[in-house]
Amino acid sequence: MRNLQAVDREHIVESEAPARSSSLIRLIVQWTLGILVAFALGTWLVWWGAHLHRTFAMDDIRSACQRVMPETFERCVDTVIIQRGGARR
Repeated sequence: MRNLQAVDREHIVESEAPARSSSLIRLIVQWTLGILVAFALGTWLVWWGAHLHRTFAMDDIRSACQRVMPETFERCVDTVIIQRGGARR
């Protein structure tokens, strides 16, 4: 004897509806999390790029002042930083 069961058309439609809505919700959650992760990663990369830029600019200022005015090194660094718009130290 076969293990088959007759199923009405109404039962098929009713059982597919929750599966579709749950897969839609899952898709929306995945997209939302993906967008949040991409936004967080992009924000961190922008911050890190700005940090590297500021660090390299400070290194350039310090090395130039060390070459040009070794006796008044700190004064030169402070003057150049103020002239460039007051970078934080």
